[in-house]
Amino acid sequence: MIFSDKLTQLAAKAEQALSEQFRYIDSVAFENTQKVMDAFREHRVSDTMFQSTSGYGYDDRGRDVLEEVWADVFGAECALVRHNIISGTHALSIGLFGILRPGDVMYSVAGKPYDTLEEVIGIAGEAGNGSLRDFGVCYEQTDLSPDGSFRFAEIEEKLTSLGTRAKMVFVQRSKGYLNRKTLSVAEIGELVRRVKAISPDTYVVVDNCYGEFVDTVEPCAVGADLVIGSLIKNPGGGIAETGGYLAGTRRAVELASYRMTSVGIGAEAGATLGQNKSMYKGLFFAPHTTAQALKTALLAAYVFEELGYTVEPRWNERRHDIIQSVIMGSEEGLCAFCRGIQEGSPVDAFVTPEPWAMPGYGDRVIMAAGAFTQGSSIELSADGPIRPPYTAFFQGGLTYESGRIGVLSAAQRVDELNK
Repeated sequence: MIFSDKLTQLAAKAEQALSEQFRYIDSVAFENTQKVMDAFREHRVSDTMFQSTSGYGYDDRGRDVLEEVWADVFGAECALVRHNIISGTHALSIGLFGILRPGDVMYSVAGKPYDTLEEVIGIAGEAGNGSLRDFGVCYEQTDLSPDGSFRFAEIEEKLTSLGTRAKMVFVQRSKGYLNRKTLSVAEIGELVRRVKAISPDTYVVVDNCYGEFVDTVEPCAVGADLVIGSLIKNPGGGIAETGGYLAGTRRAVELASYRMTSVGIGAEAGATLGQNKSMYKGLFFAPHTTAQALKTALLAAYVFEELGYTVEPRWNERRHDIIQSVIMGSEEGLCAFCRGIQEGSPVDAFVTPEPWAMPGYGDRVIMAAGAFTQGSSIELSADGPIRPPYTAFFQGGLTYESGRIGVLSAAQRVDELNK
C-alpha cells in the first residue's frame, strides 16, 4: 500500500509530537504487565490449567484459577471469566438481570447506555420480549454535564428521592455512540464515594468496555461493585477468541453467576472446552496490546485533526479508553473512513463495508473490521451509526505498525473524497 507524500510526512510529524505520550503509554503497559505476572506467579499458573473439561465442568482448576487471577488484577473480590459469554452486551445483561428485581430502579448517571442495551433495558424495542421493563424494573437517567463531568447535585437528589428503590447506579465508562468524553477511573471513584454516602446498599455497576489496562487501576479498585467487559476487546489481548467477564464484590458476582447458569449452581459449573489457554494468554498480552491500540488512536487523532476534522479526545489529551472519535460531517465521509480502515486491515481487505440495519441498533450502522476474530474491536476496526454528525468511532490495532497503516489508509480514502 502506497501513501501520498503529504500523509507520510504528516505521520512522521505526528510521531515526533507524540513521543512523550508514547513513553507514558509504555510505562502504564509495564506496570500493568507486572501486575498480571505477579498474579500469575501468586496463583501458581501452570500448563496443567490449560487442559480442557467437558460436560458440567466441575472442579475445572484452570477456570477457577483464571478467575482468581482476574480478580487480583482487577482489584476485585471475585470474578467470572467465561468463554460462553458471547459479547459485552451479553455480559452486561447477565449483570443487570442478576442484580435487579421487580420494583427496582436502574439509574444511569452518564447518559444513555450503549445502543445494544436499549432493548435489554426496555427503552426501545417491543414490549413482551423479556426486557428489564417487562420484569418491572424501572429506568432513570441523568446526562453528563456539557463538560463531560457527573452532575453530582442531581444524582444525589435523585438517589435521595428514590430511596431503597435505587438498586443500581449504572456507569458507562466509554462514550459508546455518544459524542462525549470517556470517564476516568478517578472520576468513577468519586462517584462511588458520593453514591455510597447517600445509599450504601446501591450497587455501582460499570460498563468497562474499551477501558481495561488504559490506566493502572480498574474501577473495582475504587469501589465499584461490578465491572463488566468483553474478552474480544482490551482484556483478551487479541488472543481470546470469544468470552466476557464480570468482576467485583463477592455478592455482586454471585448474583451474576446465578443469572449466567442457574440459582444454586452459579460459577461452580461450566466446561471450558479447551478455551482456558487462550484466555490466560490473552490476559498476559492485554496490557501490551492495549498500549498498541492507544498509540494507534493517538496517531489517528493527530492526523485527522491536522486534516481539519473535529476529534475526541484530541491528540494531546489524557485518554481513558482506546476509542478515537472523528466527526466526519457526512454519510459519505463516514463511509470513506470505514472503507479506508477495511482496506488497511490484514483480513478481508478486499471487502467494501456498507451501512446496514444491524440487530440491536436503532440506526443503520457501518462497520469495518478486517479482524482475525469476528467482531474483535481490540483489532483494527471502525464503525458508526448513520446519523448526524456522522461520527466514526475508531479503535484497536494489534500492533502499532499495522494500526499506522490503517490510519493512513483511512486518511487517504477521506482525502481522495474531498478532492
